[in-house]
Amino acid sequence: MRTLIMGGTRFVGRHIALAALGAGHEVTLLHRGVSGADLFPSATHLRLDRNGDLGPLRGTSWDLVIDVSAYLPAQVEALGAVLGERVGRYVFISSTSVYQAPAAPGFDESSPLMTLPPGPVPATVTDETYGALKVLCEQAAIRLFGPDTLVVRPTYVVGPHDHTGRFTYWVKRLARGGEVLAPGYPDRAIQVVDARDLAAFTLIPTGGTFHTAVPRLTFAEMLEAIAAEVAPPGTTLTWVDPQFLLDAGEDGVTLPLWYAGVEADAAINTADPAAALKAGLHLRPLAQSIHDVLGEPDAAGQLAPDRESELLAVYQGVGR
Repeated sequence: MRTLIMGGTRFVGRHIALAALGAGHEVTLLHRGVSGADLFPSATHLRLDRNGDLGPLRGTSWDLVIDVSAYLPAQVEALGAVLGERVGRYVFISSTSVYQAPAAPGFDESSPLMTLPPGPVPATVTDETYGALKVLCEQAAIRLFGPDTLVVRPTYVVGPHDHTGRFTYWVKRLARGGEVLAPGYPDRAIQVVDARDLAAFTLIPTGGTFHTAVPRLTFAEMLEAIAAEVAPPGTTLTWVDPQFLLDAGEDGVTLPLWYAGVEADAAINTADPAAALKAGLHLRPLAQSIHDVLGEPDAAGQLAPDRESELLAVYQGVGR
């Protein structure tokens, strides 16, 4: 199978490329060569900026195109313009961020989607426009590549080679043991999916729109599951009041996967994966994902040990 991957050298794209090569596909990776340029020597590498001239793709045909790196509808439209109808099946990697908040707990793929305000489509992606722009990308993909397009909406993606280090932070922190600062709220939902399971799902010959996610956990259940696998004896979780952390300048970057917004917005972490599971999504045990990221490097901007100790001391000193 002749497969073109838009991206394919960083995290999710890297795992998709590995899965496609493992399945015997003839893989071409289109990327800028900025990261992972030395990966996958058996694949063909087209070093192009997708925002520039896609002329080298003109006249080519593909059994499968997997688009990991489109964030603007113009990027999907440009790809459609150069490939035309010479694509057997197109896969677009989207996000559960496409949904309006609040979404009902346990929402399915028909839940209301984000929209942009009237006016020109933004040419850049921000936290505020990310979800609505992904919606427009999905719509462009289906319009250009047909109703058999596969749209994949993952939750938080975890696993080896995750440059964001979000899930990895908690695995490595709990593996160090001691008193662990856990940001409230412990009972809020969280959902993850291993990048390798997401990658395998993109190769399933099906169309439609699907959530790729593990059934939801609470934040406390996730940390406790990690602790059960890697934490040394005597490790404790100290749940710290969210407002204290916000006042101290901490957020979901320094304390990854922590969402301090209103409860209704947190429902976005309750996506129902039933349709994807029925279509063939296989989810590995969370314990495997935990152990497989233990050796990953630290990501920038996350809570340093001395800062964690300082926050715990101040929090306990002023009373809870």
